[in-house]
Amino acid sequence: MGERKLSSVCEVDKISFPEEEEKILQLWKQLDVFQTSLKQSKDKPKFTFYDGPPFATGMPHYGHILTGTIKDIVTRWAHQTGHHVERRFGWDTHGLPVEYEIDKTHNIKGPEDVAAMGIKHYNSLCRNIVTRYAAEWEEIVTRLGRWIDFRNDYKTLYPWYMESIWWVFGQLYAKGLVYRGVKVMPFSTGCSTPLSNFEAGQNYKDTQDPSVVIQFPVEDGSAVVGAEGAMLVAWTTTPWTLPSNLALCVHPELEYVTVKGNSKEREGVYVMMEARLQQLFKKPEDYQILKRYKGRHLEGLSYTPLFDYFKQYKARGAFKVLCGTYVNAESGTGVVHQAPYFGEDDFQVVLSYGIITKDQSPICPVDDAGRFTSEVTHFQGRHVKEADNDIIKHLRDEGRVVCADRINHSYPYCWRSDTPLIYRAVPSWFIRVQHMQDKLLETNSQTYWVPNFVKEKRFANWLRDARDWAISRNRYWGTPIPLWVSQDLQEVVCITSIAELEQLSGEKVTDIHRDSIDHITIPSNRPGQPPLQRISEVFDCWFESGAMPYAQVHYPFENKSQFEDCFPADFIAEGIDQTRGWFYTLLVISTALFGRPPFKNLIVNGLVLASDGQKMSKRKKNYPDPVSVVNKYGADSLRLYLVNSPAVRGENLRFKEDEVKALLKEVFIPWLNAYRYFVQQVERLEKDENIVFGYDSAKIIQSTNVMDCWIISFTQSLLKFMKKEMKAYRLYTVTPRLVKFVDNLTNWYIRFNRKRLKGDSGLQECQRSLETLFNVLLTMVRMMSPFTPFITETMYQNLSKVLDSKSELLADSVHYLMMPETEHHLISERTEAAVASLQSVVELGRYLRDRINCPTKYPLPEVIVIQKEQQVLKDVMELESYIKEELNVRVVTTSTDKNKYGVCLKAEINFKLLGARLKGDMKKVQQAVAELTDEQITSTLSSGSIEVVGHSIAADEIVVKYQFSGERANELSSKYQAHSDATVLILLDTTPSQEMLSEGLAREIINRVQKLKKKARLVPTDEVTVWYSMNDPSGELQQVVDDHLSYIETTIRAPLRPVKQKLSGEVTIVEDNTAKIKDASLMLVITNGYTGGFGNALQNGNIAGDTKALANGINSVSPSISWVNVVYCGEARRGCRSLTSGTLLLENPSGVSVVKDFDQLKEEARTLFGFDKRKGVEIFLDGKAVTQLKDLKTIARKTVHLVPEGHSASAAQNGITTPLVKFVNVESKTGACGSVLLENPVGSGASSMAQVLSLARRVCSNDSNAVCYADKARSQPLDSNSSTAELDATTIYL
Repeated sequence: MGERKLSSVCEVDKISFPEEEEKILQLWKQLDVFQTSLKQSKDKPKFTFYDGPPFATGMPHYGHILTGTIKDIVTRWAHQTGHHVERRFGWDTHGLPVEYEIDKTHNIKGPEDVAAMGIKHYNSLCRNIVTRYAAEWEEIVTRLGRWIDFRNDYKTLYPWYMESIWWVFGQLYAKGLVYRGVKVMPFSTGCSTPLSNFEAGQNYKDTQDPSVVIQFPVEDGSAVVGAEGAMLVAWTTTPWTLPSNLALCVHPELEYVTVKGNSKEREGVYVMMEARLQQLFKKPEDYQILKRYKGRHLEGLSYTPLFDYFKQYKARGAFKVLCGTYVNAESGTGVVHQAPYFGEDDFQVVLSYGIITKDQSPICPVDDAGRFTSEVTHFQGRHVKEADNDIIKHLRDEGRVVCADRINHSYPYCWRSDTPLIYRAVPSWFIRVQHMQDKLLETNSQTYWVPNFVKEKRFANWLRDARDWAISRNRYWGTPIPLWVSQDLQEVVCITSIAELEQLSGEKVTDIHRDSIDHITIPSNRPGQPPLQRISEVFDCWFESGAMPYAQVHYPFENKSQFEDCFPADFIAEGIDQTRGWFYTLLVISTALFGRPPFKNLIVNGLVLASDGQKMSKRKKNYPDPVSVVNKYGADSLRLYLVNSPAVRGENLRFKEDEVKALLKEVFIPWLNAYRYFVQQVERLEKDENIVFGYDSAKIIQSTNVMDCWIISFTQSLLKFMKKEMKAYRLYTVTPRLVKFVDNLTNWYIRFNRKRLKGDSGLQECQRSLETLFNVLLTMVRMMSPFTPFITETMYQNLSKVLDSKSELLADSVHYLMMPETEHHLISERTEAAVASLQSVVELGRYLRDRINCPTKYPLPEVIVIQKEQQVLKDVMELESYIKEELNVRVVTTSTDKNKYGVCLKAEINFKLLGARLKGDMKKVQQAVAELTDEQITSTLSSGSIEVVGHSIAADEIVVKYQFSGERANELSSKYQAHSDATVLILLDTTPSQEMLSEGLAREIINRVQKLKKKARLVPTDEVTVWYSMNDPSGELQQVVDDHLSYIETTIRAPLRPVKQKLSGEVTIVEDNTAKIKDASLMLVITNGYTGGFGNALQNGNIAGDTKALANGINSVSPSISWVNVVYCGEARRGCRSLTSGTLLLENPSGVSVVKDFDQLKEEARTLFGFDKRKGVEIFLDGKAVTQLKDLKTIARKTVHLVPEGHSASAAQNGITTPLVKFVNVESKTGACGSVLLENPVGSGASSMAQVLSLARRVCSNDSNAVCYADKARSQPLDSNSSTAELDATTIYL
């Protein structure tokens, strides 16, 4: 066996998860664990993973952390299932995100500013900031436990990466997929460059724009339209395009009218679509229709231009009515103004009429910065969006404006500069994509996505409408497009490598950014012609990232066979926004190059939003800093929270820090407690038995204990489940099973086996149970290591010390171990089902004890288990001993016939859950549910729902009550409490005998001792003596001690002796003189060591000092529930030597206890004020010391004083009967009422409105989105951003 000894584990509340994780980071760094694991796996089958490159111009956010965690879990799992997984970090270093930062910093407004600075200097500035936050990225990513290679990274600015981009482009060019064209495209005036359609779709915003109707007088067309002086009317939200108007367009087959206005504001004669008359007229009386006709009737009709900037085009057919089927009756006037170089549909229609040609210079009087050029003399130099109002004013002065207003609509903004896009015709280089739509859908069908609906719907729909991809950008910092062309574009050379450029140009090339190659020319093949020059454009940065599978390995110049053997990738993962970004560009390039998908498996995650559902915003500060969350709860908690969220199912996640904290408490603390308990019991075993505990799987004797078999089976079932789910890339299903597993381990296995684990059932049973627990912990550590790498490493480093020195499971790190193989022969579905039945019985019994306030310490006569299936009852009886012990009952009886006991079921609807949903059908559903039979109710509990009066009612939306019928109904109802779940019905006999009550008192004493030992932070192996005294030495409690002494001492593992026998030299560890059991006062003292003699009694101390009662700022209105003021007459942790005061709620909402007993009252006060737990404290009520209270109602709405040792009780005389702190009452529509404290203790600072409203909902509603109102009429909703100053002593209505 290993010679190393297990290290002790301190109490969990003393453990800082973040600090323990920092230690693990140091261990990994010291051992170089990541690189070592890669060396160990280098000869194993490869699992290929592509890491999408982020920009390093900003800090990582929760979206990056979520995606990075998904990638880390999958790649760790792949490694630990026998694969070699190369993980290289990548950086997107080119493009708009970088250039925009430089433009902002250096006040660059357009291309002329860059020209003045020089491209070399501009690119140098860009190069200097591309890794601005690289160090922070590496630090944060590493802190989160993600293993990825930053040293062997790839950056899109590396010349070898850029060379592969040239090769990819060269292949597409050779296939005839590259062409140059003029196309109307989304254009960013903020970045002076066109954008692709998928970029334009990334940042839509609701915005307000002009809505204007312009009139175009008809020239010599009275016969056509049926009236003199008629005017065509067109609607637009882009007045800046009106100076470029060349035509009007109507739908040839839809109905148009000539209409005369009858009102003062609409007196003219207008030509428009009949279906759109409401655009100009409010009601039919406001107009008179003069003539009806089809739209084609207007074709060729001339009108007077708005401006004469392009009057020369009249000779080519401009300023006439054209026909186009894209015109619709959904908006506007049915007459669309045509500015062909600012709208794609406009361009196609005007082109088809020959007014413009494909090869002519565009009629585009707007420069790259979005400013009007000299052609538009009235508005030259003005930005188009800023000129809108002046254009409207100019046209109004000319009498051409029919009406003008503002419109709210969704409009695309530049994803980088956040400025509104315009649509503008620009010369661009394109990749042909439209012809590949079917092939793209076919390659997409060969991939596997989680979740699948994103692939089949969102992504497939995008592919069906795929358009040719504009890959050129009129920018500077990017991979130059490698096309060298003649001035007439008749000669084009596409360069595919650096070597080829050197060969054709005769120049040495080391870098291929614009500043390094723009000057290079290539001799023309045509005699006498000037040399070829490179075109000025660079690649869209999405083209660079879409080519990363090839460029990251410098394919095909290097690693050719290595790449081809591992393509396509086994796995990629990014956010849902990449369906129109990286996922799309990857697929387009891969399909165009190889006719294959670039990846096999993909996890697409949803967005991470702020807790209020809004986008996370640095400006709004509506989310907690990720680093601070990690520093509070640890990276493991954040990782598990994220991968258990809706975001891993492609839905959006509202990030809530409280939920990270809850996961820590729900999973990690119980898990750590189970591990700590194992270590404690091994230490006890080795000390008591003088043996060394070791684990050698080859020598382990398989336990036959049913609970050992069950937890082993459950562990193997979980392992089997995890392997199945991970194979399907369903990470989100793992955490719920983990929560259940931790519950089974701590609350069932360890709880049921404490005696065995402690050695009370003999050495052999102790060893078997410890071996089982070790096996389970080690298996769990191994299978959870990809998900929670820190805590699993912490546990493994200690657990591995008991492994045999030759064990295959012994390694420097848990992450060197492979995932355990599922041992199918250890899985017993029968055993798991049996224990599940046991759990049902126990949980129902616990519920019934709580309902009648009967602690488990007190024995009860009998529990009756009723179920129709004999197998379930057989399982229950085989596990009878566990039920007896856990429920503390004398007899377990089973039956298949509930009628034998006169039990019948009655169902009622849950008004709180169903009220809002059922509305007018409430009474009908209520009556129908009340009439359900026993069989129907049982069926509902089993199936989970029932159909009632057209409504589907879930099982948890009805309340099932149990009644006794027949002649013995009164007798049975006084004796038994009944409850059931979907598995069994139980009856609990709640009439204990005197003997049972005495045993319960003995357990009460044990409980007080154990609590005191825990308070003193003692462990089971500590040798101590417990001394006691009571106010009535001849009373019932002393008789209980005498009758059950052996049982008590065995359980507390220490001698229990009267305090009068205690020697004066005994060293006191802790004492408690406030315990009260059944009206008897019990004082307990724990001393160091086992007693060997007895001595003098304890000396009593005096209380000294001075305190004052607080009586200022008291409210005249009280909370709507029970409360008590607490005043601490000492120095709190906050350092305040004056009185510390606050208020504790005894219930919240009304009827739901928060503080249940006297002890909890004191603990709540300690938590509130933060005073030293080691110091004794006495409670005073109305100036009198109180040592125990049977019913806390006696102190409700009063003030108690907590007086510590060494302080005077003289200040505890004034009783205050109104609350000390500010509060607000809460009332729901269902009648539930409660309260929220606005500060506690006094002077600690008020809670924010958002916190108050969140608490209000939690207290009186299950709906986290319930609206909170300031008035009972519920007409004044409360704003979460407002102040709480006016809330004091008022009521919030839900």
